[in-house]
Amino acid sequence: MEKQTLKQYQEFSEEQFTKRVVFKKGDSTVFLLNFMPGQELPKHTHPGTEVFILTMQGEGTFTVDGEEVTAAANETVHLSGSEELSYKNTGSDPVTLYVMLNKIPDERFARNI
Repeated sequence: MEKQTLKQYQEFSEEQFTKRVVFKKGDSTVFLLNFMPGQELPKHTHPGTEVFILTMQGEGTFTVDGEEVTAAANETVHLSGSEELSYKNTGSDPVTLYVMLNKIPDERFARNI
């Protein structure tokens, strides 16, 4: 068993959003995405993966295959890896997203940025 305190992964940068890997085990990974107001995650897909995202704090807008969905703290979304996803912190407070990919398509999805 491993236990982590998520607070230590909530690192924010004025320049761009941050990604901090919490767990990487086999084909799965868990990470936090941290956004200051106005920061965005560009459009992308996760081929062959199921994606689960929990908004831990703040509020923002997911765009999934062109459809906008607003999510606030304690709301979660699920996507198939073939859906095109982007995100923007559209609120006035920092946002942290808890993301789980159940099968990472390649190593670039399990790196800190």
